Amino acid sequence: KIPTPPPFKNHGNEVVSVAALARFQQRTAEEAGAYVLTETSASQLLVEDGRVVGVRTGDKGRDREGGEKGNFEPGSDVTAKAVVLAEGCWGHLTGAAIKEFELGKGHEPQVWELGVKEVWKVPKPLDRIIHTIGPWPLKLSSKYGQIGGTWLYPMKDEKTGDDLVSIGFVIDLEYADATTSAHDLLQLFKMHPLVRGILEGGERVAWGAKALPGGGYWSMPKLTMPGALLVGDAGGMVDTVALKGVHHSIKSGHLAAEAIYAALKAGSTDFSPYEDAIESSSVGKELYQVRNTRQPFQKGFIQGGPLVNLSIATKGKLPPGRWSWHRNDAQEMFVGNTRDAYPKPDGKYTFDKLSSVFITGNATRDDAPNHIRVQKRVPRVVAETWQYMCPAGVYEIPEDAEGEHVDVVVNYTNCVQCGAITAKGGRLTTPEGGDGPLYQIT
Repeated sequence: KIPTPPPFKNHGNEVVSVAALARFQQRTAEEAGAYVLTETSASQLLVEDGRVVGVRTGDKGRDREGGEKGNFEPGSDVTAKAVVLAEGCWGHLTGAAIKEFELGKGHEPQVWELGVKEVWKVPKPLDRIIHTIGPWPLKLSSKYGQIGGTWLYPMKDEKTGDDLVSIGFVIDLEYADATTSAHDLLQLFKMHPLVRGILEGGERVAWGAKALPGGGYWSMPKLTMPGALLVGDAGGMVDTVALKGVHHSIKSGHLAAEAIYAALKAGSTDFSPYEDAIESSSVGKELYQVRNTRQPFQKGFIQGGPLVNLSIATKGKLPPGRWSWHRNDAQEMFVGNTRDAYPKPDGKYTFDKLSSVFITGNATRDDAPNHIRVQKRVPRVVAETWQYMCPAGVYEIPEDAEGEHVDVVVNYTNCVQCGAITAKGGRLTTPEGGDGPLYQIT
């Protein structure tokens, strides 16, 4: 038996629902005196004299064309002595801050991964944690550029006592085959006899999708700017070898609070000590140890695999130096045959994208303004990339479309705000507050 690699050892760890954890944190913060603005988006950074002084909330009650409806409410300016950007992976304001204050200068570009998750109620409890990393159900050839992995975690519904299983698939967005679909690859992974034996007889009760930063240590931007800080995924704090980042988000929040408190107590708005605090904390140390672990996979699974194992075995001492990343949107794409292996959804064990979006409780208004920015007419290979990549079926190529360039239909009300489009040539902006998926146990 091959020993479990250190990044995948999980003895003593807790399996939790991130959605439930966020609700718990909200209640805890409110009990301590915080005021949480639910169903409110932050659409703009307020910058005065080169310093972030707050945010402007998004308008509510605009129609599809941007006009004011009868219930229109304009956004408000919320000012603060310190602004903490905790939007997750390259959020709208985070992206604006990184560009405005050149926080990425001298750093590697951020690269992305896309994860799709299902939660199943199962007849018997899963007695172990399962992790896999390529090649199956991905293509082994480096031509396809596909690297990813899966997990199966046992969970328990505390209200009903039901046994649950969280199953998910994560793929790096530097792949080259335009027909690569994280959602459909998860359905294919579920066809494996081991997985079927765990899930069969059960019921899918939840689904979700989210992009996450995959660049690691070298891709972390500068974390402070005048008046503001980045925490968690906004700062790229994910260990993509171990597929973990929630603990880094929590720790960075603690350190940000301490830095802000110390600065304000001293009558200062200099939050730069936060940078050193992250570097010397468990966040910086863990990410530094895997700083060059993922990059070798850019050479392919077979060629890069030995270097990845070398990095894990030496705790990051080898390979030495600073390994670079290539931007996801710079990848040359082709229309391949990955799609040929996807199983046909049966609605009971394997599912299509639209039925998956439905069970998220997506609350987006049908007449809401479009919050996705993409070029309407694009090369067919780009359109195919968007169509397959999106786990929610937002991008569609008309059946009668011909030629090398096509018009893309954007079904933006399907969007679950995963953010992947920003990695592949588009941009996700903030929708109206309250729109989007209502995740409960994912």
